[in-house]
Amino acid sequence: MSAVSTSGIVVPARSRALREAVEVISSMRFAIALLSVICIASVIGTVVRQGEPYPNYVNQFGPFWARVFDAAGLYTVYSAWWFLLILTFLVTSTSLCIARNLPKIRHDVGTFKEHVRASSLKAFHHRAQGELALSREAAIARVDELLKAGGWAARAQSRGAVEGHASGVMVAARQGMANKLGYLCAHGAIVLVCIGGLLDGNLIVRAQMAFAGKVPYQGSGAVSSVAPEHVLSPSNPTYRGNLFVAEGQSSSTAVIQLGDGIVLQPLPFDIELKKFIVDYYDTGMPKLFASEVLIRDHATGQTTPATIKVNEPAIVHGVAIYQSSFDDGGSRLELKSWPLVPNAPSAELKGEVGASQPLQLPDGPATLELTGLRVINVENLGAAAQGGTDVRKVDLVQSLESHLGSGAKTRTEKTLTNVGPSISYKLRDAAGQAREFNNYMLPLTLDGQRVFLAGVRDNPNEGFRYLRIPADEQDSLDGWMRLRAALLDPSQRAEAVRRYVKMAAPADRPELVQQLTVSAGRALALFAGAEPARKDAQPVGGLQAIADFLDANVPQTDRARTSDVLIRILNGSLFELVNLTRERAGLAALPTDDKTQAFMGQAVISLSDSLLYPAPVLLMPTGFDQRQASVFQVTRAPGKNLVYAGCALLILGVFAMLYIRERRLWIWLEDAGEGRTQVTTALSCTRQTLDTDREFEQWKQALLGPAAEGSKDASR
Repeated sequence: MSAVSTSGIVVPARSRALREAVEVISSMRFAIALLSVICIASVIGTVVRQGEPYPNYVNQFGPFWARVFDAAGLYTVYSAWWFLLILTFLVTSTSLCIARNLPKIRHDVGTFKEHVRASSLKAFHHRAQGELALSREAAIARVDELLKAGGWAARAQSRGAVEGHASGVMVAARQGMANKLGYLCAHGAIVLVCIGGLLDGNLIVRAQMAFAGKVPYQGSGAVSSVAPEHVLSPSNPTYRGNLFVAEGQSSSTAVIQLGDGIVLQPLPFDIELKKFIVDYYDTGMPKLFASEVLIRDHATGQTTPATIKVNEPAIVHGVAIYQSSFDDGGSRLELKSWPLVPNAPSAELKGEVGASQPLQLPDGPATLELTGLRVINVENLGAAAQGGTDVRKVDLVQSLESHLGSGAKTRTEKTLTNVGPSISYKLRDAAGQAREFNNYMLPLTLDGQRVFLAGVRDNPNEGFRYLRIPADEQDSLDGWMRLRAALLDPSQRAEAVRRYVKMAAPADRPELVQQLTVSAGRALALFAGAEPARKDAQPVGGLQAIADFLDANVPQTDRARTSDVLIRILNGSLFELVNLTRERAGLAALPTDDKTQAFMGQAVISLSDSLLYPAPVLLMPTGFDQRQASVFQVTRAPGKNLVYAGCALLILGVFAMLYIRERRLWIWLEDAGEGRTQVTTALSCTRQTLDTDREFEQWKQALLGPAAEGSKDASR
């Protein structure tokens, strides 16, 4: 039996280089090497997120490796030129392998190999010999009956006596020839899958760019303003792009992301988003999102309603519309700008998510970029409710880690709570540097205290650091903001000191009034950042300024007692400052109870930390009009049918090669005299297994009986 060849095609060419190149490309070892490279590239494409903005890769890998990986095309592996080139070579190599082996396979499938010499049967691993008490014609009939019962296809050849060989009949039978077809199916499947991948990849798009004068677009702006050289043909046979549609709007142009820019793909229809539907789990993760759309056909003008869900696409003119994700569609936000510097007024602002607007800050002009609105924020507040959290650093993302991992019980109780809407925005200065902020609209209850959270981070890879601002009795920021503004006002600080001294100084010791006035005034000035803690230093403010002052002016042995006294003076002065602001606002003074004490304790810490807040204003949301958007993936993929066919062929081919054994059986019949027939039989199989041994043993017993010779050898 001839085996499938793994070597390449040898062409009769004079050029040795050409002969060797064709032999290598058409060899199976070359195809296996290419397939291994494709598998490695697929692993890279799975590990490295594809199609992300370039700054994300810089943050992840660093500037040097980000450029190296970008040059290698690892951010768009499946559309990289080298990946498509490997696919092309794999199609060529596998096709040549099929072409090389097809004539041999066709010949093997079409022949019974009845010309095998009778003497060569003794060299087979599975062989047996014996006599039948039957004439040769009766023996042939018996063999034919047994072969038909076993499902064998057979052919007989009569031979005369030639050169010392007796006359007889050679019967050749075969089974499992589909094993040969399995090779063709498996290799044909690779060809079909690769061709489908080439068709559904960016090969056609790249071809249009190379031969039709199309170039990637690297700018920004409205789709209608993009030049024609960045727009592909509406009759493009294959593409895969994204379509962003906000509620109440429609679009008919998809964006195809390339490694060096984008190109636009006109669609044969418009998609209008009527309503976006989203449902959440108790953890705040999306459970269901779907889009109710109207699809308007450009050719007929017909409008068709449809509901597009995840894994339930709409198909129009061969274009599949998938629900890919969702985003903000330009929600309208109402903000209040709270100044964090002296003598600056508050202001009301309006804007849309995704838009930017100039903003005049106390320290110079800047650009406000509204980047997001989250209406639902589900956080685990169980640990926070039990206390023990550093009030100067709150990261709500970390509070979720305990229930996003193992299902084992944690030491703290999980209390999942929807804490309400939040907004994110960036403040970009004139130099182009930006910080990102994330502020919650409603106060949260943390450690038994109602607080507003204002987050900030300098790098997208970092978590937000949150400033806790205590809410007043009206659940608003007004009380704390009045206190902070008064802390920065020298006249109000002086009045608060006067009231504190009047309340705290003993009536029978008037000499302490001046001393207490100086101490209280100094404590408030240091805390407000109006005076430096050291003569040669810049004012820092907050509790750090108090600590620096004690280190510079008080002996170490007296610092504990002095700091306790100074903190009591500071707290008393701030309490009087709070009541002073409330009096001027027409409100009653705060009572001296536990609730007020908790408010003041949190206020002191938040005032101290707010002096380090890296922006002169705090933007807090006061209202919003949510407007959602859907992100659709529109795909015209004629190659997917080839991929499906290839997968079916691959299953059939692997099944045929693994579970179907090609077996050939020969029976030589010759006269033994006196009405008897000498029988020699042998079996050949592509794989030597226990099933083959058992099958030959059964055949031998059925044909020759227990007295057959060679039974011991056949069972080895």
